[in-house]
Amino acid sequence: MNDEQLMRYSRQLLLPQVDIEGQEKLQAAKVMIIGLGGLGSPVALYLAAAGVGELILCDFDKVDVSNLQRQVIHGSDSIDCFKVDSAINRLTDLNPECQFRGIKESINEQILSDELPSVDVVIDCTDNLSTRLLINKSCVIHQTPLVSGAAIRMEGQLSIFINSGKGPCYQCLFSDTNTEQETCSETGVLASTVGIIGTLQAQETLKLLIGIGKSQDGSMLLMDGMASEWRNMTVTKRSDCPVCG
Repeated sequence: MNDEQLMRYSRQLLLPQVDIEGQEKLQAAKVMIIGLGGLGSPVALYLAAAGVGELILCDFDKVDVSNLQRQVIHGSDSIDCFKVDSAINRLTDLNPECQFRGIKESINEQILSDELPSVDVVIDCTDNLSTRLLINKSCVIHQTPLVSGAAIRMEGQLSIFINSGKGPCYQCLFSDTNTEQETCSETGVLASTVGIIGTLQAQETLKLLIGIGKSQDGSMLLMDGMASEWRNMTVTKRSDCPVCG
């Protein structure tokens, strides 16, 4: 590491769990962030700030004024711009040492098949079930760790699936793949709620990349923001799961 890097990451390097060895792991890592909205915004900002070497940013959408209440990586001058372009501009300013690559398409099986073999962690920041299940399936096939987040109203959840073949996968949560989920555009969300869950996604991703702390396979953390309560549960691997069973 050069002098500038030692200065940039100095507070992180002070942690004995990180040190220079951990920082070098981050700099060598490649992470795929799918969705650059309320969850993806803090994820991308914190991973870039922490020095993750390469971020692949996936989002087909453009910035709308209604996004700005919670999608903090974008600004008013980015309205009508692709979220990928807006995010890369902000992240490059934040940490020009990192590499950023954008994919301005709806995520699909071909993109995932092309990208996942070289990706260390996938972070699902999307907001619909069919996309989440598609991402999960590809992560299981390629044995890529998946950090998944969701938030609505003042409620949120964070789940981690290592996808080594031994533990459960995201699909194990659903007995019926046609299960409908509420969306923020229909129900609403408090701005800070997505920030909390997205920041936790970034935290768990950094732990996975460095190889520190506890990241239990199939763990799910549930947040009730109204009551300021947290609950931790474990997802059970289903023998009849169509993806990992």
